[in-house]
Amino acid sequence: MKPTRWGAALLVTGLALGLAACSTGAEETGDVTLTLWDPGLLSKSTEDGKVDTDKSFIHQAAALYEEQNPGVKIEIVQTSGDTSADGVQFQAASIAGDGPDIRVGFAGGNTLSFEDFLLDLDGTFSDETVADIKGWNTVKADYKSDGAQLALPYGGGSYFYVFYNKEMIDAAGIDLSTPPESWEDLLDLGDEVKKTGETPFWVANQEGYVGAWVIAALAGGELGPDAFTDMYNGEIAVDDPAMVKAYEAFHELYDRGLTNPDAGSVGNADALSGFVQGNGAFYISGAWENAQMNDAMGDNVGVFAIPRLEGAKYPDTVAGGPNVAVSITNYSKHTEQAQDFLRFLAEPSTIDLYVKLFQVEASNSASADESVITNPLLQSEAEQLKSAETVYPFDNVMPQSVIELFYKVNAQVFTGAMSAEDGVAQLQAAYDAEQ
Repeated sequence: MKPTRWGAALLVTGLALGLAACSTGAEETGDVTLTLWDPGLLSKSTEDGKVDTDKSFIHQAAALYEEQNPGVKIEIVQTSGDTSADGVQFQAASIAGDGPDIRVGFAGGNTLSFEDFLLDLDGTFSDETVADIKGWNTVKADYKSDGAQLALPYGGGSYFYVFYNKEMIDAAGIDLSTPPESWEDLLDLGDEVKKTGETPFWVANQEGYVGAWVIAALAGGELGPDAFTDMYNGEIAVDDPAMVKAYEAFHELYDRGLTNPDAGSVGNADALSGFVQGNGAFYISGAWENAQMNDAMGDNVGVFAIPRLEGAKYPDTVAGGPNVAVSITNYSKHTEQAQDFLRFLAEPSTIDLYVKLFQVEASNSASADESVITNPLLQSEAEQLKSAETVYPFDNVMPQSVIELFYKVNAQVFTGAMSAEDGVAQLQAAYDAEQ
């Protein structure tokens, strides 16, 4: 399945080619410049948009590599960070054969959708490296073991959690030394918080992102670790009853009045700040919030995985997985040098640097140095993951057009503007259109 419905691509070809032209740069005689496009997954910027080299992993990694390889320069171009816009830019530039040498994107569907432009990395890495790193399956064509290796999966991945304000939880008389066993139990705890006059859940679901995290956890608990990759390959229907059940349970969070009244219209940009300011006792998000959360709240924040539905067949699943994929374009004029840079990125010590700088996810290397994890939230999450099965989320797996509809469905079903049955039926239709 190779999505090709990029009708807007030609509309932004000029923009994309302009980006490519700006990023290529002139190479010095005898030197090689590798152009790398990153949407902010491996880089870090200040509030005014300037690169924060003290905290930006890819800039530090590139500098280390250049020091060891004087004939190679890594030119990093940070794209918009808007998944759809960046996808269209990359598509248009790749059609013209004038995109980057290296593309950083999301693992899963966001990588598989561009298979036609990506180099098969089979044979790039040693057997020892392949055995050392987890997550290769998330960037293989069609998620099949014999599929083309389209990228290097980077980092242990981000997973979806319920964060909680300890002071507000204590005031409600709730003991979370043992997390709630089910989604239903979690909502019942929300009722206890509501009795104190506080908002139980601070939710910012305008874009439908919170729905993506909850549906991944709830449907994954019903269908198992391979739920959404099996959907991608047609082995499980997108409109499986488990999806309807998950959506109905997600809507109940809003329907029972356990959220801020404007939960359906608050944007993701205001999500973290609202929780930090004490606008709710519980907050559903992902490990990418770890660093900022710890900086803002310190010991006053706790975390546990989104619990599954009562009676779930797979109660120990945790939703999430590899976020970042590093690919090489098959039209690059410097594939040998690009492959060598990816081998450098795959070294355990380089991945340790990524973990050390960002503190949002663990390493996906079996040889990782766990001492570089200093954030207590990440320490807790990493410990929980040791005994959990993981389910790779719907919006990591599916083609981009289905993912975009997924977010819209999440937003509408949450507030009751659309029924769970209608939402799931629309997703099935969108999936069928891609076959």
